[in-house]
Amino acid sequence: MIVVTSVEAQSRFGELIDRAQREPIEITRRGRPVAYVVSEHDLRELGDVRRRREDAVRWYASYRRATAASPEAAALTDEDIDRLVHELR
Repeated sequence: MIVVTSVEAQSRFGELIDRAQREPIEITRRGRPVAYVVSEHDLRELGDVRRRREDAVRWYASYRRATAASPEAAALTDEDIDRLVHELR
């Protein structure tokens, strides 16, 4: 990832936009990251990852609610769960 200061980013903005199509650009101020320039494609990918993560969290919450009342599920140990997960792979 390319790192540039905010002053450099102001003077080289057009170049950074072109460069961001190949890799993200980190912009710093006083040595600390303050912003990133990313391509539209990268931003869409980040949004997709966020949506998939949110979907997984909702699914897991629903799963936990559904299995919380199950006495069989309550009796499972961590080892039992690991074994079941590996069997399903």
